[in-house]
Amino acid sequence: MIGSKRARLLPTAEDASVTQLELFFDLVLVFAFTMVTGLVAHDTSAKNMLRAVLVLAVMWWLWIAYSWLGNTVRADEGIARVAMFVAMGGGFLAALTIPEAFDDAPGGWYGPLVFAIAYLIVRLVHLGIYVLASAEDSQLRNQVLRWSLGSITIGTTLLVIAAMTSGTTQIVLWVAAIVGDMGWTLLAGEDWRLNSASHFSERYALITIVALGESIVSIGIGVAGLPISWPIAVGSLLGLAVSGLLWWAYFDVAALSVERELQRAEGERQIKIARNSYTFWHFPMIAGIIGLSLGLKKVLYYVGDESAHSLKDTLSGIPLFALYGGVVLYLIALVGFKQYATGNITVPRLVAAGLLLALIPVACALPALASLGLLCGVLMLLIIWETMRYAAPRDEIRHAAHG
Repeated sequence: MIGSKRARLLPTAEDASVTQLELFFDLVLVFAFTMVTGLVAHDTSAKNMLRAVLVLAVMWWLWIAYSWLGNTVRADEGIARVAMFVAMGGGFLAALTIPEAFDDAPGGWYGPLVFAIAYLIVRLVHLGIYVLASAEDSQLRNQVLRWSLGSITIGTTLLVIAAMTSGTTQIVLWVAAIVGDMGWTLLAGEDWRLNSASHFSERYALITIVALGESIVSIGIGVAGLPISWPIAVGSLLGLAVSGLLWWAYFDVAALSVERELQRAEGERQIKIARNSYTFWHFPMIAGIIGLSLGLKKVLYYVGDESAHSLKDTLSGIPLFALYGGVVLYLIALVGFKQYATGNITVPRLVAAGLLLALIPVACALPALASLGLLCGVLMLLIIWETMRYAAPRDEIRHAAHG
């Protein structure tokens, strides 16, 4: 019947693709990524870096909740469509409030509390739709209730309390909220439903592209309003090349390999791959890209603004660590992402990560543009080596994935 719960909430089909509404929903996270990058670019202190990571973690947890929901019921049908728009509103308010998530700005509403309440609304909408979706599935219903008992209680309650505090207490409460939320998700069981492995993997592939898009946007922001010049052109193309090489590292083989394992797995094993390889390992991947975005923004500002810097100026401190450390974190997360699902450790990527860490002192002594070129060179060598060294298995994986 049209008015039944089944009609209002349609299950996601096994061969489903990501819906246009889910892509529209992701625009909120696009904006959140930009706000996080802007937050730390404004003040590159260690304290503000920590705050940026915490905000990013909360916004990521907001997004992953709906990545699972959209794999259970179609996001663009019936009441789920309305819920997605309500969640977008709450998520957008939270993203708008990121600059005030810890310290309230003069005038207007109290920023930290607005952020916490907006986040709470998004989580409650998610819980409500999941409860409706599991009305005829006792296993899923029990899983949802078990998870929400701890996850929503810990995560949202501590954030609301944190909004009323400041300083170290506030940071500790934020950390406790995030660690508690993520930890409870690990402990709450594996009785979730994964209706479509292809939809799920596509969802995370697209959000990775969204994050890489932020790194490209940061290049443009770094030189906004400055006249085009050879340093800007070279720096922009090097930054684009770095983003492209990170895209290659994810999509050429790793994403295909893990998606294949996700499709082959059944029961708890499939849920664990979805939760650990995607939900958890993608977070440091995204955080690494945001760190790279900050570094690229600073490099382009250094090479483009002749009134404040010269081409001999070096990039150091947190901006340089974000540039190199962000790529290192991304590579390590990629290794973990693939290893959990396939059991294979991609050693060249760990070697490249170690080499980049070792090169940080060298990069500190180089002009900013040269340090970016060095980073690009290491990634280029990594991709060339992998493409040549693993040519046969690479061809097999890619051919099987598209055959």
